Parts: sequence; C-alpha cells; structure tokens
Amino acid sequence: MGTILKDWQLVSILDDDRELAVVLFGIVVSDSTCRFVENDYVCSSVIVKINSDARIVETKSGSIYHLEGVGIKAGVQYQDFEMLRNGYSPQEISLISSRNYFQ
Repeated sequence: MGTILKDWQLVSILDDDRELAVVLFGIVVSDSTCRFVENDYVCSSVIVKINSDARIVETKSGSIYHLEGVGIKAGVQYQDFEMLRNGYSPQEISLISSRNYFQ
C-alpha cells in the first residue's frame, strides 16, 4: 500500500524564480513500509510521477505515497531546503526567512 499522507504539499525547490525540483511534504496517516510512524512528517525525494486522479505520487527513490484530502502547492528556496528536510513546513520556513531578512 505504501505511505498515506495528510496535510500534504507539493513543494517546489527554487533557485530564485527557477524551479529545480518538486518534492512532497506531508504528515503520515499510516505506513505499510514501516519507515514512518503516525503523525511523523515526510519530505520525499524528487517527484517523478503524479497520478492526480488516484492521488498517488511516485518519487525518484521509488517510494509510493497515497494522498488523503486536499493538498496545496508551496515553494522554498534551495538554501532553505535543509530546513524542509528537517521537518519545518514551507510556511514555517517562510516565516523564519522573513524574520531573518529584517534583522
């Protein structure tokens, strides 16, 4: 079955305005692969295929994610990508980046 995510986001990794890649970020509902526990966050590898009708995403590493509910699109700058990998949502990253910009 793979990993089921809720509160998911398709996140563009940007270099200024240029899109370098798109990854999936979301919260685990269940995971038959035993890599994640319920309510963990997931930041996937690069997305290679999206089946919008079935709400299934496949990544470069071969992971399959089933998407629950409605997701959103977001973007983070490449220099902030490590924060995404460490569990900060794109919205949290945006808030942190805007605070650092004005300091």
